[in-house]
Amino acid sequence: MSTNLTAPVGQSPSHPQKPKTSRAKLSYPKVLLIISGGLILLSLLRIVTGANNLTESGQYTAALNAAVPIGLAGLGGLWSERSGVINIGLEGMMMLGAFSAGAVGWEHGPWAAALAGVIGGALGGLLHAVVTVTFGVDHIISGVAINIMALGLTQFLAKLWFGADGSAAAAAGGNDKQSPPMPDMPTFTVHGLSEWLYSVEQHHWFLVSDVAGILGSLVTNVSWLTLLTAVLFVLTFFVLWRSSFGLRLRSCGEGPIAAESLGVNVYRYKYAAVAVSGALAGLGGAFLAIYVHIYQDGQTGGRGYIGLATMIFGNWRPGGVAMGAGLFGFMDALQLRGGGPTVHALLLLLAVLLVGLAVWKLRGGQRTQAVISLVAAALLAVWYATTRTVPLEIVGVAPYIATLLVLSLAAQRLRPPKAIGKIYRRGQGK
Repeated sequence: MSTNLTAPVGQSPSHPQKPKTSRAKLSYPKVLLIISGGLILLSLLRIVTGANNLTESGQYTAALNAAVPIGLAGLGGLWSERSGVINIGLEGMMMLGAFSAGAVGWEHGPWAAALAGVIGGALGGLLHAVVTVTFGVDHIISGVAINIMALGLTQFLAKLWFGADGSAAAAAGGNDKQSPPMPDMPTFTVHGLSEWLYSVEQHHWFLVSDVAGILGSLVTNVSWLTLLTAVLFVLTFFVLWRSSFGLRLRSCGEGPIAAESLGVNVYRYKYAAVAVSGALAGLGGAFLAIYVHIYQDGQTGGRGYIGLATMIFGNWRPGGVAMGAGLFGFMDALQLRGGGPTVHALLLLLAVLLVGLAVWKLRGGQRTQAVISLVAAALLAVWYATTRTVPLEIVGVAPYIATLLVLSLAAQRLRPPKAIGKIYRRGQGK
């Protein structure tokens, strides 16, 4: 009787191994090609619709400022969930950071406010770590509780510290709902380059002026906290993916029992990750207070939840989080700049993208999804053709609509850490 001696060890000769299909990774040339295509598409859309706000430097300056707190919250969620701890409490940690910044900033300046926001958020993160890691409480329940607790605590302390009769804070302009104003955070401008890019932008040339407008927002009146945020994204990548510390931390989220068997102190790494998560979310909340010079009740406005959405959209990677934060920041900035005509132009862009999605789904044999995409594209095209703008109410909810659309499209390629949300006990593998 003949035997297939070439079969791999542990594999039956009569059951050949199925080839594994690997998903193609995005290389730098592909990323640059996607960015170039997006810029060309935006430029064409601007010319066709006349919506110059699509690529104006003012729009992208506002988008950058709106993206920073969202990106910091998403980055904080990435740190926590890479260690295996779900952090729904990002919103509450942002509240603590914003309140701490307002409490300190009016007396000691914006840099002290930023530091206070980091500390306030980190304390919220440590509380979440104690409850989930040490006591084994369900991560979702703990996160929701932190959000509720932070809301009540900040409202109570605001009345006690800012609105008390005869207090220094009240005399300086504080009340039950807000802190006294704080000084401006310094900004930097690359003089010469900034003015030249602005002059090129005003010509409204195809693609050239659009690129100039976007680049101009990166070198004109940029907050130092924005630059710090960019540095934190780069550091996160190198720490989590290029260091032994990051390898051990990520192993806690993938297989804590296996990590423990190799000598990793899983509790310590989870605590560190969740504390850093809270600190980053707190810095995002502090940015909100520093940007408008005061802390206000309800200032976070759900940005912690949107930050969580950017982390999921970004597939638990820093680059993806940055892209998601930029997208949601752009949509959020439309509210500040009366973006009715701009959102109206985006209807046409969304219709074109849905047609492309329909073609892609049809090639993959997914006819039902292709038909749904085509119907949605037709409805959007009709909406665009029969109107000149969109109501301000739709502009206000545009960031949340974008969140739902992006997550629905990205759901099929997500790969969260394997042990995320699971309760771990020291010595569990023995």
